[in-house]
Amino acid sequence: MNLETYYEYCLSKKGVTEHFPFDEDTLVFKVGSKMFALSSLIQWEKGSPSINLKCDPERAQELRAEYDAIQPGYHMSKVHWNTIAVNKDVSDSFVKELIDHSYELVFKSLTRKIQNEIIELEN
Repeated sequence: MNLETYYEYCLSKKGVTEHFPFDEDTLVFKVGSKMFALSSLIQWEKGSPSINLKCDPERAQELRAEYDAIQPGYHMSKVHWNTIAVNKDVSDSFVKELIDHSYELVFKSLTRKIQNEIIELEN
């Protein structure tokens, strides 16, 4: 997966916005003002990209046991976040599934009002 594919995939989801809340390097994607994906642009440029994604805690443990490229979230809650080393032993299609899972977890945590506003924006 390349940066453009990652970027376009995240932005294609309903109600997603991009931000740089921490510094000029860390690209953060949010839905309803809550983060669901973040990544260092410098690491993409260096050829060692990784993405932090929210994950169901039980599933997070299973994924870490199954894939070398999936580790506890770097600088994040180790319970709720994973760091995925892109272009390692995780396929692009599976990375997209993990992005979807993160997005859905965050979207479902939003208030019903905000969820409805996001759905209406896209219609």
